[in-house]
Parts: sequence; C-alpha cells; structure tokens
Amino acid sequence: MEYLSGVVERITYQNEENGFCVIKIRSKGFPDLVTVVGSLAAVNVGSVIRLKGQWKMDSKFGKQFAVEDYRETVPATIAGIEKYLGSGLIKGIGPAYAKKIVKEFKEDTLRVIEEEPDYLINVEGIGKKRVEIIKKAWHDQKEIKNVMLFLQSNGVSTAYAVKIFKTYGNESIEIVKNNPFRLADDIWGIGFKTADKIAQQMGFDKNSYERCSSGIVYVLNELSGEGHCYANKDQLIEKAEQMLEVERSVIESAVKPMIEEKKIILDEEDIIYIPAFYYSEVGCAKKIREILESESPYNKSEVSKLIEKIEKENKIRYDEVQKEAIETAVKSKFMVLTGGPGTGKTTTTLAIITALQALGANVLLAAPTGRAAKRMSETTGMEAKTIHRLLEYKPNDGYVRNEENPLPCDVLIIDETSMVDIILMYNLLKAVAINTVVVLVGDVDQLPSVGAGNVLKDIINSGTVNVVKLTRIFRQALGSAIITNAHKINKGEFPELKSSKDSDFFFMDEEDPGKLVEQIRELCTVRLPKYYKVDPINDIQVLCPMQRGDTGAVNLNSVLQGALNRAELSIKYGGTLYKLGDKVMQIKNNYDKNVFNGDIGRITDINTEDKNLIITYDKTPVDYDSTELDEVVLAYATTVHKSQGSEYKIVVAPFTMQHYVMLQRNLLYTCVTRAKKIMVLVGTKKAIGMAVKNNKTTKRNTKLSERLNLPI
Repeated sequence: MEYLSGVVERITYQNEENGFCVIKIRSKGFPDLVTVVGSLAAVNVGSVIRLKGQWKMDSKFGKQFAVEDYRETVPATIAGIEKYLGSGLIKGIGPAYAKKIVKEFKEDTLRVIEEEPDYLINVEGIGKKRVEIIKKAWHDQKEIKNVMLFLQSNGVSTAYAVKIFKTYGNESIEIVKNNPFRLADDIWGIGFKTADKIAQQMGFDKNSYERCSSGIVYVLNELSGEGHCYANKDQLIEKAEQMLEVERSVIESAVKPMIEEKKIILDEEDIIYIPAFYYSEVGCAKKIREILESESPYNKSEVSKLIEKIEKENKIRYDEVQKEAIETAVKSKFMVLTGGPGTGKTTTTLAIITALQALGANVLLAAPTGRAAKRMSETTGMEAKTIHRLLEYKPNDGYVRNEENPLPCDVLIIDETSMVDIILMYNLLKAVAINTVVVLVGDVDQLPSVGAGNVLKDIINSGTVNVVKLTRIFRQALGSAIITNAHKINKGEFPELKSSKDSDFFFMDEEDPGKLVEQIRELCTVRLPKYYKVDPINDIQVLCPMQRGDTGAVNLNSVLQGALNRAELSIKYGGTLYKLGDKVMQIKNNYDKNVFNGDIGRITDINTEDKNLIITYDKTPVDYDSTELDEVVLAYATTVHKSQGSEYKIVVAPFTMQHYVMLQRNLLYTCVTRAKKIMVLVGTKKAIGMAVKNNKTTKRNTKLSERLNLPI
C-alpha cells in the first residue's frame, strides 16, 4: 500500500450512482497532474487530500493512482481556498462570489465562514439573504459529508446522501444504523435493495423481522408498479423467498405480525394488500354503490325535447347512440361514455354538458393530467382542472376537498378516465356528494393507468353502471389515416402504411438501429419542422415503447437534446445534463410543488451559483434544487405509457424488434391515438405486425368489479 498527498485541481469524471471518480491532483514531486481513480465521496476541487492505494498502468489512460481510502483537509493557500469555495461545494457561492470572499478575508476565509459567517455581509454583492443561504449550506455540507462517508464505508452509493440528510437531518446516521430499512419507506428513489445492501454491510441478520417485513412490502410495491392492487399469498411468499434468500417459514412467520400491525391487509384468506390499495378499492366500490342508490334530480320526461332544442340551437344532428348517451347522463347517477378516436366523444360530452346545464346543473370538469385538462378546456369552452387541483391538494393538509368538504357541483365529468388509478379515483370519489351525477369519459381500449388498478375497465365490466360505447366513425374523421388506422389496429387488422404527401400517417421502413436513430434526428430537427412549419421542441413528440436500447427514450433524448438545444448554460445531476430551454417531464407526484407525474415543462432559468433551476409548466414557474432533479427527465422522447392523456401535433414513434417484449396492440393503439395532426412510424412491418397480433394484456390483480356487485 502506498500514500500520496495533493490538492484536487479538477474532477474529470464523477458517477453519481456509485461514487466512482476520476480526479486530477497536484502533488509535490510530480511535474504533471496525477490521475487518481476510485470511490471518492464528497471530494471537491481545492480539497487537500491524503490518499492510500496503489499505482497501476491503464492501457488507455496511462499511469493512475487507484485509491482505497483517503482523508481530506481544508486547503491552506488563498488560491486553494478560492478554488475550493468556487467548486459548487456551497450553495450560494459560485466562482464569482468565491473570488470576492477570498479577496476580503484571504487565508482567514474558511475560519470566518465556520465561526463568524455574519461578517460575509461585508463582501460586495452579498446581502442578508445570501449570508443565511451560505450559513445553512456550510453546515449542511459538513453533515452531508459525514453521511456520505458513512454510506461509503458500508459499500453504498453516495448519490442518496443529500436526500437522506434532507429527510432525517442530524439524526441521519443514527437512524440508518438503527434500521436501514426505513430508507426504503421514507425516501423516494431508495428501494429495498439499496437499504438491504446497507443492512448487510452493517451485519443485520438476514432472517430479522425488520428485513422480512420490509422485503414483503417491497414485493407488494413492485407488483403495484405492474398494475396489481394485491398479491395472492403464495405468490407473495414465493417472490419474497426468492428475493430475500431465506426459508419460506421465515417469510410466513413475518406475515402474521404484519397483518396484526396492519402493515398489510389479509382479504379472503389468501389475498394480501398494501393498506392504501385495499382501502381505496373498498372505498371506491362503496361510494359508487351509494351514488347509484340515490335518485337523479332531473326531469327525465323532458330529455327528448331538450335534445331537439340543443340540436336546433347548435345546428347539429346527433345520431341515435349520441342521443342515448345524453339521455343516459340525465337519467343516471353514474355513467361511462367510451369510444375510440373520431367517434364523437368530445361532441357527445359537450352535448351532455349543454343538456345538464339547461336543466340548471352546476357542472365541473376534470382530467388526470394538465395536458388532458387543457385539451378538455379548449374543446368545451369551460374551465377544466387536473384532478389534483380540483381536489385542492395542499402539502401539509392533503386534499382540501373530501367527505367533510365535497366538491361544489351537481355534475362531475372526468375525461381520460383510463389513466386514473385506484388511489386517485378513491380520493376523487371521497369528495363527491351522494346527490352528484358522475360521468366518466375515456377510451377503454387504451393502455390502463400507470398506477395500480384497472378502474375504467373494472367499472364497465361490473355491469352495475350505465355504459354507452360510441362505435361509429364520423365522416369528417374517415378522411384521417390516423383515425382509420387506429381503429384497424384496435380490431386486430394491419394498418394501411402506404401514404401520399397529403396524408397524416406515414411509415418509414428501417431495421438498422443506428440508421433509425439518425432518421428520427433528421425528422425532428429538419424535415418535419421545415415542411409543417412547427416548433421542433413544443410540437413534435417522440414516443417509444421502451426506455432502454438504441431506439429507447433515454438514448433518443440524448441525441435530440444535442441536436435541438445548443444552450451552454446547464447543470448536471445523476449523469444527465439539464440545459436552459430543455423540454422535461416530472416523473413523480410532488404535492409540495403542485406538479405531477407526466407534467411536461421547459427549463426557463438556471442559477449555477445557487445550484437551482426554474422549470415552467404551462406558464407556472417552479423552483428546483439540483438535488431534486431525479424527479425530472428529459422529454424530447418519452414512453408511450407516459404519453397517456396527452395529444401532440406530430408524433414520431420507433417500432422495431428491439422492443419485442413491449409490442402489444393497446400500446400501438395508444401511441397512434396521441397524434393530432401527423403520425410517423419508423421501424419494421414485422414489429408493427407483432404488436397488432398481440392482444394479450397482462391481467391485473384487482377486485373492484367484484366489490361493485356486493350489497352496500
């Protein structure tokens, strides 16, 4: 083992996931900078470090010092202090402020920040607010460094240290030592496997109750990620046994106390739920049945005359099924309106609104996503909100609208209901008064919700509510190849891929992944914007069956960001470079920020001094600390699943045999129905054919349909 000391001059590479770094240090006795590689948690430019390790020769990069352990001290020279502070270590101090602070306090700089930080007010440009930011950041970075080094000593990634500190503060190390499995429950992004790795490094017993109970909850959460509300007991124990690598009897012995402690719910002897899903499913069924039991307040005998009046006033003729839908909405307390593109869902919804308003009803409109709500507003001429905003969610209080404070409406109409998962539906129904009429609108043939449950399909299949399905494609829609091909796909027929230049549906045959990526880049940057006079970032959306692979969303985002965004101002997190002007998507509900899974925005400001940025969603600016960027991904390309409820002027979608595990009919159907003006499929006929033929959708473990048929 050898030792080496020096000053960190620059960080060449840093992997946020595992803490591996490549750094350059200036060391006495070496004329050139020395390359150091290894796990170097929390090292910053300007740090003075003492390293323990071995020299090695890399065939590509030459001589390197492979570090096994290190110790850090603060820099002693003025130049070192300036470099140290300007490295981004402290929020509120970037290179410009570092220069000013060091000029003021010279060698005494770090002592002043540590012991007398209020003196920073004497530095030009630093006000009281920034002094407070610097004081907090200096304190936090010391604590975070301790957490990072503790995690590193237990063989764990350092990427989550800031999150752990934000959640637990100065108690971080103590809490992790006592029960590392809490991390999986408390901190988004840290799963059971990471917590288990920490626990095993710390010598936790593999058979401990804490480990088994956390593992069982993890398995249930993983199943909910696949859409399941519950697991069969044998299925759950088998999966937990495989993952935890313990005897079946150990798992079984953990299940009983978990049921007693209500960590899990046992239903019908062999069905196990996470409590949130159980109470949501039971609650949804109970509330729908209660609404159905109540009487409609509207005069049903006048409906035919009312429809005639609406037709006359609006110079429109409704077909028999549309008239049936209007009558059903007036006569029912709870109904579903479903149908594919071009079948008149929007026109029929508008007619239902007009009819109910004519009868004196106060109508509220909502949809699961911001884009879907915006589109609903545009087509109806009324305000439509996201469900979360309709329920007036407040970070500290939860949903303001609930059983005690129901929504102030006579009629509630929800669009894009296929996207609504069981938990969101339950929170919505809790806020619906018993005398309110509920109308659910959606395309049941699209992909089901990303979250657990199959709400729209289960409600339809229960046979307990009135359902009107629109099937006739209207004449004006028949001219659209997007709509006719969507219906062909939905019926299991191969789409018509031949097209003229005036068509709205195009297919480009390409099997080679490299060429296909280049085609997509050219389509999005040159050909489509030039021909259709559209904004390539706002108006074109690439939709992928998968995240991974050459033609997956991750790689295409990198390619399209490089081609479409030349901005130099940027901030890096977790291996992703976020540039000013980037199109991004929120990938988890963040109630504090009032932004939700699937919301798309643009980065409108980046502050490298304070290490934060502004993302604007539909004219609303939202502030993000750089450590919160794991909630945000680039959105030049996204998955078809994430596109639900959205429409785009132009959709470009790769469908190749690389995606064979995801090639399903409802995925292709959902993809095509996202395109409003132009649809471009790029890939192979074989992949499209496979998707059309594969109508096997994964059955979700849900009991909503059964529960709707139970007595109240």
